[in-house]
Amino acid sequence: MNPQFKKGVLNLCVLALLEKRDMYGYELVQAISSKIDISEGAVYPLLRRLTAEGCFTTYMVESTEGPARKYYQLTDTGKEQLDTQKMEWQQFYQAVNDLVNKGEQ
Repeated sequence: MNPQFKKGVLNLCVLALLEKRDMYGYELVQAISSKIDISEGAVYPLLRRLTAEGCFTTYMVESTEGPARKYYQLTDTGKEQLDTQKMEWQQFYQAVNDLVNKGEQ
């Protein structure tokens, strides 16, 4: 898959996953990687940026399998961002789909 396609929707994927439940970074990478081929290095800078923008809060949970894990939780700002991005994605998807399947009209 074209890397530019993936980069453009990674924000939306992370926000959508965190809407369902709190997750830690590697867990997010695994969830996204199960559908889209991404590298671990693509997600962590995004998590830092969205946290700085107020889309997430974080908290630590002790793990029996190693060091404590940092969980990300969607904030009201993050939910607003998700709603906006979902709407934009639907409009974009529809426009591209129309062009690809029907041609210019």
